[in-house]
Amino acid sequence: MDCCGLLTLQKEPVPLKSIEVELEVRDHVATVVSTLNYENKEDKPLEAVFVFPLPGDAAVCHFSAQIGQTQIVAEVKEKQKAREEYDDALSSGQQAFLLEESDESPDIFSLRVGSLPPGESASIRLEYVIELAVQADDGLRFCLPAVLNPRYQPQGSEGAGVQVTSVPASLVPYSLSFSARVSSPRPISKVESNCSLDPLQYLNTDQTQATVKLAAGHKFDRDVELLIYYKDAHQPTAVVEAGQASAEPGSLMGDPVVMVSLYPEFPQSVMSSKASCGEFVFLVDRSGSMDCATNNSEQQETRISSARDTLLLLLKSLPMGCYFNIYSFGSSYEHIFSKSVEYGEKTMEEALKKVEKMEADLGGTEILEPLKHIYSQPCIQNQPRQLFVFTDGEVGNTKEVIDLVKKNSGSHRCFSFGIGEGASSALINGMAKEGGGHAQFITGTDRMQPKVMQSLRFSLQPAVEDVSVTWDLPKGSTVTVLSPPITTIFQGKRSLIYAQLTGQSSEAAEGCVTVKYSLAGHPSENQLHFSLRPAENSGLIVHRLAARTLICLLEMEAENNEEKRRSKKKVVQLSVQSGVSSSFTAFIVVNTDNNKEIQGPLLHRDIPMAGLMKCAATPCCLAAYSSSFSRDSDDDGGFGLFDDACFDRGVRYCYATDDCEESDDDGGFGLFDDACSDRGLCFGGGLVRNKAAVPEQPPRDPLLQLVSLQKASGCWLLDPALAAALGKTNEEVEKSKPEKASSEVWATILALIWLHGFKMDAKDEWELLAAKAVSWLSAQKAPSVTECVEAGNILLGCSVQKTALDL
Repeated sequence: MDCCGLLTLQKEPVPLKSIEVELEVRDHVATVVSTLNYENKEDKPLEAVFVFPLPGDAAVCHFSAQIGQTQIVAEVKEKQKAREEYDDALSSGQQAFLLEESDESPDIFSLRVGSLPPGESASIRLEYVIELAVQADDGLRFCLPAVLNPRYQPQGSEGAGVQVTSVPASLVPYSLSFSARVSSPRPISKVESNCSLDPLQYLNTDQTQATVKLAAGHKFDRDVELLIYYKDAHQPTAVVEAGQASAEPGSLMGDPVVMVSLYPEFPQSVMSSKASCGEFVFLVDRSGSMDCATNNSEQQETRISSARDTLLLLLKSLPMGCYFNIYSFGSSYEHIFSKSVEYGEKTMEEALKKVEKMEADLGGTEILEPLKHIYSQPCIQNQPRQLFVFTDGEVGNTKEVIDLVKKNSGSHRCFSFGIGEGASSALINGMAKEGGGHAQFITGTDRMQPKVMQSLRFSLQPAVEDVSVTWDLPKGSTVTVLSPPITTIFQGKRSLIYAQLTGQSSEAAEGCVTVKYSLAGHPSENQLHFSLRPAENSGLIVHRLAARTLICLLEMEAENNEEKRRSKKKVVQLSVQSGVSSSFTAFIVVNTDNNKEIQGPLLHRDIPMAGLMKCAATPCCLAAYSSSFSRDSDDDGGFGLFDDACFDRGVRYCYATDDCEESDDDGGFGLFDDACSDRGLCFGGGLVRNKAAVPEQPPRDPLLQLVSLQKASGCWLLDPALAAALGKTNEEVEKSKPEKASSEVWATILALIWLHGFKMDAKDEWELLAAKAVSWLSAQKAPSVTECVEAGNILLGCSVQKTALDL
């Protein structure tokens, strides 16, 4: 039989039949409505569990259920109280539904669809609001996760991570429909996706409203990612939203709330002078899961090989005179140098030799200890520390990691990169947010290099200091800022500010917000005037996101037990008032109208998530079963998610493949299989790999081949390796050199012409190292640059102008 996740011995179907998702985008924020449809086709009552991922900064704000003709809406309650009510309802034969956030990671939710009688249908409606992240090309990114990798649980920590079932995408027993409606004060220029979409439909002539749908035949082999592009993307905006009529005036939900989106424009003169100092620390994940393919294409590039290529580009692009070090981690951690060293030819070459040997061979994903070691190193005077973290995000102690980054936020900036479909958005976004840096996600067919190089450009921007935000409102109106203070501003990076408006004002009244800061010693000021009249029909999206922001602040700020107790009380109160989820609350529904007592034992079904084929990236949970519902394991907090028998076998994960054969050791589940382990499948948190089954590495990318030959100073040497990278013989290159040109100047200009002539589509990746080459050439004051450009174009068959090379 196929190794396709968790079916019973009789191959009974799971009860989830379809998922419908509606996305409503309003400028920079969005409401997401997901409807999950269930049907119990068995002859016994059923208890189903569906564990699924949401973005880490999402605010869940609605949860309801339709059972037959009965509509029931959830209430937010303190988590333990909600769990007790859920269990009481089940034990008395009532229908109950429970939605709660994972204690360890806020981007995992567990949905328990309680007692579903035989033949009955149930429809679960889940609604959440979210801020859309801005990408390198100014697109706004929305991602609907289709997979949830297991969170690796660090050694010595209590409890087990949330586990989910994984199956081949072709065997997912439910369907997905997805539609989006986009509206903005600005025209919508385009909407793109990594999945097939129906054509964009504009709803008005000025193109400020549009709809788009997922095309038919969607495969569950990737996240659904939507990129939305507006004209005048950097224009600052403010949205004022009216309070809830039923809420108490003076409360967050009762008063109007304003959301200000800021895009300060930095002067080009300041931006063109890139910083030439800094301490650059690169922290790279080398856990077993980094040996998975980077994307869903046929090309078998692994995440770790992509990370190696990215480190090559980073090391070649660093400015002379800076300091750097490279750490790698898994169950343990390593560093190339005992402390950060000055960047030069010798140290760069030493680092590159060790980077070339990096493999995904360090076991689990223990990121906390290397971070502690990095932060324990003294900072270097006049060399601001920039930390770059690369991980596929499968950790179980997300909150502890983010707290550590926050504690050290005054001494560095943190740039984080989530690699693969299952990277934790809570971890990646949280580290960047608390570290004053920028978060990037590399999924689907994304290349890691352009996104990382954008962050390097951010890190080379001068630090923004003395940021202040002041408000000017009409008499009788006051403002309470709900967002944390803005401490970092980057060119092209949005800052969102939420504030509660109290007091009366006329409809024509106007407010003003002023942002001041110092950039490279130059004072700057941005001012935005906005109407205090609330936007019409905007729902409570801004209020809910403001509540979520405040809840996150309260959850993060508590330092000791007493503060945590007070913080929890405030969070629960705010969560209940706003209807927004938190780590201390849960949504609970009990159908008390149902007078029929449910007959027979209650069956438990785990709903499988779609898995990625040809890769050990998406695991099947071994810990699921069909049995009478009971609190069978202490490891899961009584959720009924884990089966002790699975852990007794000493096996943690098995990965889905197309052609696993059944093994006698697994009770007929097809989960344990010699064929599986031959394909590099993960058992017990490690990675078993059959060396003979590893495909040969494809030949090196020509761009990376050329880049690898560049010296730390920025120049290239004239040698056979360079000639081969340019696709020429050494004799051809030597013969074409102008007589007065030095070998290094000629070689460097040839490299620049080749980059501009053949690799403009990858300019984001080589732009910084090319700028370093141009600086080196300028310093040489070479008299024969024009002749070299002309001769180089003839040799390489290009027509690149000298001005295009910035020479």
